[in-house]
Amino acid sequence: MLNDNDQSPMWVYPQDSTDWCKLIVKEFNIHPITAQVLASRGFSRFEDIHSFLYAKLPNLLDPRLFTDMDKAIQRILKALQTKENILVYGDNDVDGISGTALLIEFLRALGANAFYYVPNRTSLKRSLIIDALDYAKANQCHLIITVDCGITAADEINECAKQNVDVIITDHHEPTHRIPHCVATLNPKLINSTYPNRDLTGVGVAFKLAHAFTNHLVSNGMISTSKIDLKHFLDLVALGTVADMGALKGENRILVRYGLKQFHKSNRVGLIKLLEVCELKASKITTTDIASKIAPRLNSLGRIADPQKGVELLLIRDPTAAHELALELENINIERQRIERKDSEDVENYLYSHHAILKQKALVLHSPKWHPGIIPILAARISKQYNRPTVIIAIEDGIGKGSIRTIPEFPLLPTLRQLGGLLINFGGHDFAAGLTIDEKNIEEFKRQFIASVNNTLKADDIHPKLYLDGHADFKDLTFDFLESLSLLEPFGTENPPPILYTNVRQTWPPKIVGKTHLKLYLEQGDRVLEGIGFGLAERRARICKKNIDLNVAFTPHINVFHNKSSIQLQIKDFQTED
Repeated sequence: MLNDNDQSPMWVYPQDSTDWCKLIVKEFNIHPITAQVLASRGFSRFEDIHSFLYAKLPNLLDPRLFTDMDKAIQRILKALQTKENILVYGDNDVDGISGTALLIEFLRALGANAFYYVPNRTSLKRSLIIDALDYAKANQCHLIITVDCGITAADEINECAKQNVDVIITDHHEPTHRIPHCVATLNPKLINSTYPNRDLTGVGVAFKLAHAFTNHLVSNGMISTSKIDLKHFLDLVALGTVADMGALKGENRILVRYGLKQFHKSNRVGLIKLLEVCELKASKITTTDIASKIAPRLNSLGRIADPQKGVELLLIRDPTAAHELALELENINIERQRIERKDSEDVENYLYSHHAILKQKALVLHSPKWHPGIIPILAARISKQYNRPTVIIAIEDGIGKGSIRTIPEFPLLPTLRQLGGLLINFGGHDFAAGLTIDEKNIEEFKRQFIASVNNTLKADDIHPKLYLDGHADFKDLTFDFLESLSLLEPFGTENPPPILYTNVRQTWPPKIVGKTHLKLYLEQGDRVLEGIGFGLAERRARICKKNIDLNVAFTPHINVFHNKSSIQLQIKDFQTED
């Protein structure tokens, strides 16, 4: 019988699809386990598999499938022809920062008078777009183009119209029942959207606007085909898409795959200097590098400092200034980490001393001690750790700013719409959202939100799950197999690295490395492989002996040490056989 402690995830095995896998192998000449991974992830047609594996830039959707794209093109064209000042107003995360930099660089390349404004996330003001309106008027901008924001700001955009400032919204967040009245709204999540891909991020929608506008200028003979090279912007698209956890399928997969290649060729001095600070090589950038090293440093600006510097870094051309700015980002990130540790400890101490609240299927925590820029990180971590919908609210001057993360079984937006009367505003996605709330309404929101989750979720829903893609024996783990598995890259949201499983014997007690990680020595047949379990050190006592049988769930990868390559297993979980 297999068993482990209660905190271990429930293993979800793939369904048997032997016949379908054989057909995939025959059609695509790929490794049987790679075929099994595709089958486990729901691919049921050759056409979809071919598109997933081999789609290229020409396979991107026509940007004019956005209903309002022609209106947006005409309004920007008018601004260019009349030398009108344009303000690009972006959200203050990496998605918004990269999309803002993209549009600024694009518009300026066409000779536009383009300014940018990115609000400070630490502000608990009720209306940040009004700040942008003030900035636009001060700089005589009569057109605002939003990036990664605006779809929930109907009142503020009406105010812009009253003051003779036109607005084009580019956004990807879920709309509320009130769509802002503006010149054009480009959002693939509009209820009657004619754009087939809902998964674009903010920078992706901004890129689509640049793509459509370029096509219009070229087709009408207004610029030559060599004037604008859209591939030049794909590094920014990859940066924002991965940082915002955009689903890496369909168009996003194409954009990120080619965006990673563009990193190799990038002449963005600021981005190159940031890579140096992160100790990364542009020629070997992965989605993991973006998510774990580049994005946190850029995001730290919006969390505790000035996010405008993020746009500045991506646009800067002076190497000395770029180096100084990259070092400033590094120092800000170190400070962000310090604040994050302090607030994380406070949250964990509260949970430890109020353990009864874990009897509920949701967590709603609030405090005036927490930094409002850090709460998205806390919400994501606590939600993942306890596998529950989690709301973290920072309170300042009677206003709460909340960040919400959830699990697949509980989409957020239906409940947030029901509780909208208790909120100043809210926005986001079904699985990551934000809100602002009067302090006096927090307790009632907490009561109703938890009740909604308790009534919706079953006990099994909040038990962590580990979805397995296929079985693999050690004899299958060859360099040729890993090359076949690389066809599935880039990995990320909705396309994670495959998790395989097998039975092994542990030949030697595991070692703790780096304080929190576990190194295992695993044998199967006549082959011994090392495994590394990140964050699993606390489970060492359970298997601290030689020659015991284990079931392991793992992702194989190539480990390079002293210029020698070997296959190592990243252990996701293990079970003992008693």
